[in-house]
Amino acid sequence: MLRAAFDGRLKTMTIAKPTDSWHGGDAYERYMGRWSRQVAPRFLGWLDAPPGHRWLDVGCGTGALCTAILAQCTPAAMSGVDPSAGFLATARSRLPADVALHQAAAGALPLPEAAVDITVSGLVLNFVPDAHAALREMARVTAPGGTVAVYVWDYAEKMELIRRYWDAAVQVDPAARARDQGERFPLCRPEALTAAFEAVGLQQVATSAIELAMRFVDFDDYWQPFLGGQGPAPAHAMSLDEASRARLRDALRASLPMQGDGSLQLAARAWVARGTVMR
Repeated sequence: MLRAAFDGRLKTMTIAKPTDSWHGGDAYERYMGRWSRQVAPRFLGWLDAPPGHRWLDVGCGTGALCTAILAQCTPAAMSGVDPSAGFLATARSRLPADVALHQAAAGALPLPEAAVDITVSGLVLNFVPDAHAALREMARVTAPGGTVAVYVWDYAEKMELIRRYWDAAVQVDPAARARDQGERFPLCRPEALTAAFEAVGLQQVATSAIELAMRFVDFDDYWQPFLGGQGPAPAHAMSLDEASRARLRDALRASLPMQGDGSLQLAARAWVARGTVMR
């Protein structure tokens, strides 16, 4: 029953809208890159994979997860796939030359069957048009007995950087609820991830949570990355006229738990899931 309900919601989600697009590495780094670099090592610690495996990062973006894999997992080979030429250009500038990078969508991976031992994807699965197709592809390119694993932000509850943005946006304009990532991405919950993994035949599925603190030196350190225009919340911010954006900024400033020195600390949680390929 849970899987049926999840499947129905997933099919009705409009995930791949232009407002969700990510195409430039610099804007992503200012907005989300510094936090994705903190989650990646914790995710790999949870996986606890032995050295010497062939790894693939689906939706490798600017290379944060690839970098962490190289640093702590001693891979035999490392590959990354991303649809964005801008992201891949940033990744190429940061990763060793022997990391194989491919421009492709998650639903059509340019690798043969059983080409890798571990396929991972960080902060991506909710953005692809068909999560089931992406997971099937991830399982296809992973050798029998290998691992498919992902992590996604908990948009609905404890990814406060974004959660507080949408709460303020809805306060200023109730119509903004339709763009709220907590509403639009039901996949970003442990039970939904489990259902999605099992639906494509992955076995021994396990989920967990990774939590971290997000520290900002002042309000501008929090607010300015939203003006980059990439991703759902920044795209929403930049779609507003100047007066509406100022009202949103003021509502956010009033709602945030600023410290006496002007700094800010928010909580963040990512849900992680892994499954084993059995063929």
